Amino acid sequence: MIVTRLPDVEPRPRRVAVGTFDGVHLGHRAVIAGSDTVLTFDPHPLAVIAPDRRPPLLTTLERKVELIGELGVREVVVVPFDEGWARHSAQAFIDEVLAGALRATHVSVGENFRFGHRASGDPALLAADGRFEVRVAPMLEVHGEIVSSSLIRSLVLAGDVEAAGRLLGAPFRYAGIVEHGEKRGRELGFPTANLSPRPGYAVPAHGVYAAVAHLDDGTSAPAAVSIGVRPTFATELGVLVEVYLIDWTGDLYGRELRVDFLKRLRGELRFDSVEALVEQMHLDVDAALATVSGRT
Repeated sequence: MIVTRLPDVEPRPRRVAVGTFDGVHLGHRAVIAGSDTVLTFDPHPLAVIAPDRRPPLLTTLERKVELIGELGVREVVVVPFDEGWARHSAQAFIDEVLAGALRATHVSVGENFRFGHRASGDPALLAADGRFEVRVAPMLEVHGEIVSSSLIRSLVLAGDVEAAGRLLGAPFRYAGIVEHGEKRGRELGFPTANLSPRPGYAVPAHGVYAAVAHLDDGTSAPAAVSIGVRPTFATELGVLVEVYLIDWTGDLYGRELRVDFLKRLRGELRFDSVEALVEQMHLDVDAALATVSGRT
């Protein structure tokens, strides 16, 4: 798949799906269906227009491109969104980008899509243009709720990664570089890979999770993941994401680890003794392994 940034695009006719597509959830996939090109924005427009309202993101640009590529899309075109782009009128966006640079023959958007300065553009303005066909995908409803990035963020932040994964169409993924920590897990018999939370991205609620960890060499392993502040120990490290790769040995420091969250096993607990903590960790690992095995 080709990834380009405006204005560096090949001149050719395109069937274009347009949106921010954070998470590339089931509703987004309905918008993208039938398109050969996806036009998206980086950074998230609210990071420029209203930084105080920027939501914690579900996907990095890299992950978004990966998920879109799995849908059979030929090209992802990224708008490098900045203050200049924020001042573009809705009509200028149509003229310069859709009809101009992308030579769109078909444009697909969600019914709640808004664009242009002060969000003045909407699907009706696109449909009135006449230079391309317009498909407006209705909001997708699952079990009586509208599928949206906002809903999925709230599920992730509440720890319900299982429900979030169903609406995403894939497990919620968190990625980071493995850093050195206090090596407390190693002392307890459970050496963990420590990932510092990434500013601006959603992190599941404190607790213990069953997950699958993907390494940068293409291999993967079942994992038990602890997110929290280690209430059993006195520490000032803040929130930690600690990943225990089950039945795996090797050096992970400095390597990227991508973690697919499958299920929350329990909330964060404080234990009266290290022995009680270790006993619970054995139970957590068994539960994580059973969860991953049940998904394969």
